[in-house]
Amino acid sequence: MAIIDLVRWQPQGSPTIYAYRFPETNLSTYTQLLVSESQEAVLFSKGQLMGKFGPGKHTLNTENLPILHNFFGIPFGGKNPFTAEIWFVNKVQVFNIDWRITRMPIHDADYNTQIPLYAAGQYGLRITDTEKFLVNFVGTRHTFTESDMTEQARGEFTSKAKSTIVQFMLQNNVGFKQISAFLDQMSGYLRQQIAPFWNDLGLELTKFYISEIDIDDSAPDGRSIREAIAKQSAMSITGHTWQQEQMFDTANNAIGGLSGAMGSGGTGGLLGGIMAINMMNGMMGGGGRQGQNGGGVASDMMAPQYNQPTFGGAQQHQQQNFGNPHQGFGAQQQNYGQQQQQQQGVRMVYCSNCGKKYPSTSSFCPNCGNQYNPCPKCGTDNNPHAKRCVSCGTQLGGGAAAGGNLCPNCNAPLAPGSVFCGNCGQRVVSSDTCTRCGSPFPPNVKFCPRCGNKRN
Repeated sequence: MAIIDLVRWQPQGSPTIYAYRFPETNLSTYTQLLVSESQEAVLFSKGQLMGKFGPGKHTLNTENLPILHNFFGIPFGGKNPFTAEIWFVNKVQVFNIDWRITRMPIHDADYNTQIPLYAAGQYGLRITDTEKFLVNFVGTRHTFTESDMTEQARGEFTSKAKSTIVQFMLQNNVGFKQISAFLDQMSGYLRQQIAPFWNDLGLELTKFYISEIDIDDSAPDGRSIREAIAKQSAMSITGHTWQQEQMFDTANNAIGGLSGAMGSGGTGGLLGGIMAINMMNGMMGGGGRQGQNGGGVASDMMAPQYNQPTFGGAQQHQQQNFGNPHQGFGAQQQNYGQQQQQQQGVRMVYCSNCGKKYPSTSSFCPNCGNQYNPCPKCGTDNNPHAKRCVSCGTQLGGGAAAGGNLCPNCNAPLAPGSVFCGNCGQRVVSSDTCTRCGSPFPPNVKFCPRCGNKRN
């Protein structure tokens, strides 16, 4: 067989090759070995290391390899053949090796549930111990590429990375919402845990980055969780709740059924359509007894907190509360009690600051302490700086807003010292009326609930 006179390796393009075995083994003491920059050549014969060569031009004679004289009995001088394997090792520092681990379940601190995560990033390696790398990692391959290295180390690398990431998140109480803020800190922590694994194989872990940690939606459970989080975020931005969305969906389905039934000439969807329209009216709190009195579940959930009640005369309330022949006797009794309260001057108002409901006899909101600033016409609570009533549009600035008194019968402003109301003629000063502010005294009350004046 022919004896090789020149041995060299010139890698071309990608993928990255970390180790390459020269295909010929017939060498001689005249063979020239050319080693490029960032390379190292290693000679093996009969399973033993014969020598290492750095960048440059080398002659494989007994002067450079004294072991040839003892190992093969080759005399000094002359062209003597021998057999050996020559490995070239690429010692270029690589930074862009991609990694990714999936199906990493963790009990999340933010959502208090099990969430499957994935992590991805890049790392860099450099060969530091050529002999250890070839013996423990490369084995008997002819070439050893980047994919060979990552595939061979995948099992242990994945196990260490998963346990380390989960351990870091649990120990530091890091939830999914804040995880992006800890990627740099987590990268350094994970690098310390994984570096010894590569050192044992003759490599140095020069760089390590975690570029992203997100929900693993490759399985149905991950997709469901991602959709739920996206829906929760959307509802948080638009300001509606899950119950409201379900009610809207129900109404839309009923209306869709109505359209289908009408298109096919049937009447099966007509009842559903009517129910959907009534439901939407209840959601928006308009047009019916439930919208005005807050009697429906849908109106309670859908009505904004800043809605104010409408204060009308006793005749209007009687028509609203008793005009419905389908209304139950219990509901009629409840509405009659509310009517009596309103006739006595006690009404329920909504606080202009927090939206909570409280009696009009209170001077301050019992929930937030905001002072009651009633409209002289309808009694709606208004912001102290409001120029017009938010409910009826009456111009503000006088009456209760200016510290004056109100008629307990019609809520009209009273002139200081008035005995009778100038609007309705009702007597406003009596033993059952506060002599200071003109407010009616509720039964068994010793002090005025509006100004604190003692009852006569």
